[in-house]
Amino acid sequence: MQSIITPSARLCSALPYLTKGGAVIDVGTDHAYLPIYLVAEGISSRALACDINQGPIESARKNIAAAKFQNQIDTLCTDGLHGAEHFHPDDVLIFGMGGELIMRILSEAPWVKDERIGLVLQPMTRAQTLRRWLLENGFAIVGETITHEDKRYYQTVAARYCGKVEEYTEEELLLGRLNIQNNAPNLGGFVEHEIGVWEAIRRGKSQSVTGNTSDEDRVLQFLNARLETLK
Repeated sequence: MQSIITPSARLCSALPYLTKGGAVIDVGTDHAYLPIYLVAEGISSRALACDINQGPIESARKNIAAAKFQNQIDTLCTDGLHGAEHFHPDDVLIFGMGGELIMRILSEAPWVKDERIGLVLQPMTRAQTLRRWLLENGFAIVGETITHEDKRYYQTVAARYCGKVEEYTEEELLLGRLNIQNNAPNLGGFVEHEIGVWEAIRRGKSQSVTGNTSDEDRVLQFLNARLETLK
C-alpha cells in the first residue's frame, strides 16, 4: 500500500463538517487524494470521486488501486453531479471552483435539496454570490471557516437544505455571518485582504469615464468598520 498523502490545510478545512463514517462525493477530485485520506482515516466509510476530465479520473483510479481502496472508493467521469445521485451521499464536497460554477453544479442536481445531505463548499471566487444563492434556495449555512494558505485566503461554507429562505446583510454575504459571530481565526487578515481588493477596484473605476464608485465606497465602509472591531 502506498503512503497516504495528508491534504493541505485548505482541504482539511472540510473535515469538521463531514458526517463521521458517512458516504462522501468529491466533485473535481483530481487525483482523489482527499477521498483516499478520508477513507484511510476512517472519516468516511466510502467515497465517490468525480471529475469532468478523463485524465484526472484515470489518475484517481491508479491512486485508489495503489491504496487498495477499490471496494470503498468509486470514480465517475461526469460534469458536476450528473449521475451521482445513485451514490446516496451523506455529504457533497465541492472545492477549488468558482462560486458561480458551484451554483450551476448544485442547480443541476436538485436532489441535493435534502436535509440529510450536507454540502461542504469552497468557492475560489464569488463567495458572496454563492452564499446568496444558497440562502435564496432554501439552504441554511451551518458552518464557516477561513483558511490562510500560500498567501491566499479560502472560505469554506457548510450548508444543509432546510426549505426556508433567509436574508444576510451585504457584509455577512461577503465575510460570512458565522465567521463574524465567532470572530473566526484569520478573519482580521481576510478583512484586510478584502479592503485591498476593493480599494483596487475603486481606483480602477474612479479612472473610468463614469467614475461611479458608490458600491465600492459602501463595501469599504463596512469592511473598515469591521477591521476596527477586530483590533
